[in-house]
Amino acid sequence: MNKRAAARPPEHWRCDAGHDSVAVLDIPGALDRRRVFDVDVTLLVSVPADIEAAWHALSVELDGRQQWQRRIPSNSPGQTDGLDYHCRLTLEVKQALRVRAVAAVGGGSRVRQLLIEAREDLS
Repeated sequence: MNKRAAARPPEHWRCDAGHDSVAVLDIPGALDRRRVFDVDVTLLVSVPADIEAAWHALSVELDGRQQWQRRIPSNSPGQTDGLDYHCRLTLEVKQALRVRAVAAVGGGSRVRQLLIEAREDLS
């Protein structure tokens, strides 16, 4: 770790969309350095007691380009289920990032939380 990194805390960006089905997180570019981020997207859904047709899906875009998409049957009747996405990326000097997550549900499942977090790694 260099001395400049030790002098400042790591960046932590967060967008909690709650029950909404779309979350967008914008990280501005840094003028003086490149940065490495761990990006996590979490979808938590409430599952109905009758899960025969229940499902949930999550799609993740980085700067407008789809990176990942998954649709699965909802499990855990009467409780919660979810999907998670993780990536690690480097932002060069002046490079910004937009992370967009889109949730979809069906068969009685409901979005309980849609969350995007990005934590800078200073190591």
